[in-house]
Amino acid sequence: MSVSEARRRKRGGLSPLHVLGWAAAIIALLPLIGVVFAALQPGRADIAFKDVARYAATSCMVALGVAVVTGLVGTLAAWLVAMHRFPLRGVFAWALALPLAVPAFALAYSYSQIFDVGGLFRMWLRPTLGFDIPLQMRSVPGAVFVLSCAFYPYVYLAMRAAFVSQSVHPVEAARMLGCTVGEAFRRTALPLARPALAAGMALAVMETLADYGAVQFLSVQTLTTGVVRAWSVYGSPASAARFALPLLVTAAELLALERWGRQGRRYETTRGQQRNVEAVRLTGVKAWAASLFCLLLQALGLLLPMGYLLWRSLEITPDWPRLMAATARTLGMGLSGAMVTVVLATLLALGAHRMPVMARIASLGYSTPGAVMAIGLLGPAAVLWTVAPGAVSGLGVGVALLIYAYAARLMAAALEPVEAGLSKVTPAMTMAARSLGRGELATATSVRLPIAKGALLTAGLIVFVDVLKELPATLILRPFDFDTLAVLASNYALDERLAQAGWPSLLIVALALPGVIWLTRQVTETGRTRKPEE
Repeated sequence: MSVSEARRRKRGGLSPLHVLGWAAAIIALLPLIGVVFAALQPGRADIAFKDVARYAATSCMVALGVAVVTGLVGTLAAWLVAMHRFPLRGVFAWALALPLAVPAFALAYSYSQIFDVGGLFRMWLRPTLGFDIPLQMRSVPGAVFVLSCAFYPYVYLAMRAAFVSQSVHPVEAARMLGCTVGEAFRRTALPLARPALAAGMALAVMETLADYGAVQFLSVQTLTTGVVRAWSVYGSPASAARFALPLLVTAAELLALERWGRQGRRYETTRGQQRNVEAVRLTGVKAWAASLFCLLLQALGLLLPMGYLLWRSLEITPDWPRLMAATARTLGMGLSGAMVTVVLATLLALGAHRMPVMARIASLGYSTPGAVMAIGLLGPAAVLWTVAPGAVSGLGVGVALLIYAYAARLMAAALEPVEAGLSKVTPAMTMAARSLGRGELATATSVRLPIAKGALLTAGLIVFVDVLKELPATLILRPFDFDTLAVLASNYALDERLAQAGWPSLLIVALALPGVIWLTRQVTETGRTRKPEE
């Protein structure tokens, strides 16, 4: 380390990584600043306040329902898989997370045809068994059902990690005091995993509030549909931004809750490394009941809806040229969005130790719906158009804005694994490189990043899968005649051409499923290394 660099660090001056980290944080925050600026513009709102309040109340009802259902279902599934042995348990350990590859709007398309009043299941149920189920899919309960099937894996993965890493001592103490297995779970294991439960439920609720395709198709008017409606129907970014403000406030609260949950989970994990809870072997009816429960979750989240869409899709011959063009665009946007997002997240992570507060604020984008990010970018784009007319026109600029929206929203999703990977670099490794004359930037590129390359791949896969499923931001910012698979599926579905909508939905799942399988198997293998007796 040179004398001048040592003096600069002692004075707290800016380093190259510090500057790059600030630049990445500002890039992530610009759309959010644009939303606030647009909402504060003077003028009468195009949509009445009572409509905003009604949309907000609907969002709260849907989010609360999804939180309760995913919390119960995800916790029970995690408890069964982490703490018990039963048939096919090893498969369910990673397969229960596969619904993360399925877009929520694809589930809505399927279940609206299966369980609606004139749907396949109810048309069979009424004449066969003589009764009907009191569920209207195009309603708030229907939306809760669909979104819970899509988002329960967030709770399942968080709770499974918490249960696997728990110490056996509290459970043994509860059993010695006369508690049954169920009472020990309720009084010891579940309270210890409460931070993980809060984190998983917060992620599920954030995804619920960000969803547009499923609730729009099911005719449930939430704040996210209000944002898109204010822009597309009324042509008013100001009204759309006013819809977005409650979402931003809620997003900040949920992100704080999720952060608290992660801190609590790390704390419990470090405390309980002496001996983990041994899995209990289930036999007879209990074993098959556990397998059937996990199979039911797998069927509702993946097998049944995707099987129905495939069956319907085989009835027609798709427009292959249009479908292949949309697939190429989706794959290109997914790869481009993943690369840009991982680069920005890496810059932010490398400079996070000098700017921890800014890194946390920049993470707010993950809990912000894509529609809100898109509205936040319309303001800066309009200013650029005013300063340099024609600068924001054209295919290239439109695609760049879309990738920008993806990166700003998903930077936090990439930041978590990148930070975890960089944490493997010890201070001794860094000091050894610095003592050999390498600067801070050279040390990062030659030492820190090579060690964290596995985490960078994980971050890229997470962002890639999310970009494949992103709909509202793409609808708002895409250039003319630039249809991705998600947009194509949405257009077909809104025209009630669900057989055609099945093909792009299935292709999204086909593109996302390998990455999701790899990620979930990594989580499973981590649990096995922590718990060798399995």
